[in-house]
Amino acid sequence: MTFKSARGPVTEEVFTSEGTRCAARVHRPAADGGPRPVVVMGHGFGGVRALRLDAYAEHFAAAGYLVVVFDYRGFGESEGSPRQVLDVRRQLQDWRAALQFARGLPGADPRRVVAWGTSFGGGHVITLAGQGEPLAAVVAQVPHVSGPAAVRATGVRAALRLAPLALRDLVAERRHRPPVYVDAVGRPGSTAVMTSPDAVPGLARQIAESGLSTGDYPQHVAARITARIGWYSPIRHAGAVTCPALVQIAAHDAVTPRAVAERAAARMARATVRVYDCGHFDPYVEPFFATTIADQLAFLATHVPVLDGPAAA
Repeated sequence: MTFKSARGPVTEEVFTSEGTRCAARVHRPAADGGPRPVVVMGHGFGGVRALRLDAYAEHFAAAGYLVVVFDYRGFGESEGSPRQVLDVRRQLQDWRAALQFARGLPGADPRRVVAWGTSFGGGHVITLAGQGEPLAAVVAQVPHVSGPAAVRATGVRAALRLAPLALRDLVAERRHRPPVYVDAVGRPGSTAVMTSPDAVPGLARQIAESGLSTGDYPQHVAARITARIGWYSPIRHAGAVTCPALVQIAAHDAVTPRAVAERAAARMARATVRVYDCGHFDPYVEPFFATTIADQLAFLATHVPVLDGPAAA
């Protein structure tokens, strides 16, 4: 299906990851030209593409980039069951499949593909680049970089509240039973993965500004990830990231702490670091969205510019 946005044509497409169909929305520039660099975009912890990713994609397309925005298996409009199961290995494979799909798009320059990830997805793009995925650049917005740091940020009491659900879900997984779910966000003191004071209002604003209602977006995940997140630390791969990397950090991030994100960026050979006076959920919406997207566009214009005409051939 093809439709027009304010920026250019948009098509709904699919690609396959380990035999499962993943939903992909492709934003194209209004003007022909090429070959074009491609920006591939994936969301964060339990997130789906409908949550504000198209807002970024429209800006990239307006600047002349091809853009692929996708949902992970089991989330959003992608196929896969059981639903809402966040598995790091599977999501990294979904990323690899999405990047391969992007390289094969008509009008794409397969040598100039950018991986854009936010929050948990920001950690994924660091991992992929560090593991040798051929990328022209990465954009890591408020990235998850350290499992132990994320667990410490959660707090002991919150972890203890999550432990029984995690154990039940691990048993259910082993016995091939339906998952045991936990809320992705909750009020401070509740049983949820993210319980910082800004978590519930932050997600609610993303949902509202995406034109969705609360019931449109499942706000839970299989609880097993809470027992495993401590083992996933993309910072371990940061030293092997050789492509240009934009690392955008929230100074008051209660989910992915600033200090460890800065340490991860310092290990990268060609990192550009931007720090914003906000929390983890703020870059997606105003007043911080305008600044974060402007910095992303400036970074891409410097390191992966759009080249039209004979020079692009």
